[in-house]
Order: sequence, then C-alpha cells, then structure tokens
Amino acid sequence: MSNTQMLKGILDGCLLAIINEGEVYGYELAEKLESYGFQQTSEGTIYPLLIRMQKEKLVTTTLKKSTAGPRRKYYSLTPKGEEELQAFIERWNQLSHSVDHILQKRGSKK
Repeated sequence: MSNTQMLKGILDGCLLAIINEGEVYGYELAEKLESYGFQQTSEGTIYPLLIRMQKEKLVTTTLKKSTAGPRRKYYSLTPKGEEELQAFIERWNQLSHSVDHILQKRGSKK
C-alpha cells in the first residue's frame, strides 16, 4: 500500500487541525504539512480538498492583500468545521489505538 493511499482521508483532518490554529492560505498549509513530516503534499492535492470543505461549509474564505503578488485566499473553520475536527480526532484516536494494539501484539510474538 502506498503512502498516498494511507493518507487518503487523514489529510482532511490534518488540514482542519491546522486551519483551527488560525487563518491560513493554501501554500502556507502545504508548508505547514511539510513541517509536520508530510512529504510531497502539493497544492494540487490540497486545493481540491479545500474546495470540497468550502462546499460542505467546514471552512470559510477571506481574500486579503498580499505583499507579493495577487490577493490570497485565507481559510478559517466554521462551527461545523470545528465539529468535524472533533469527530475526526475521536475517530483517529480509536483507529490509532486499534492499530497500535495490533502492531504491539504482532511485535510481542517475535
């Protein structure tokens, strides 16, 4: 299984968590993901997710002036986005606990 397949779905929650820290624009999201260890997560991957999140009313956007180039679209969480983030965190905690349990059990048999 490739990293891309494993990341599918996880990126949504990670993007929501980063946006929850404060307003952020797309390229900045890509940089922050990379700083957290997500290698090669391009804007081409991020923007379709952001567009979908906007359609689902999980995020709102604000256009702001940029010191370099055109205006930037900043994303922030809506109350619905905050709820989705909490639901993601709960699902992630359950899933990671289950996977850790399986992997630790496997490791103890060696």
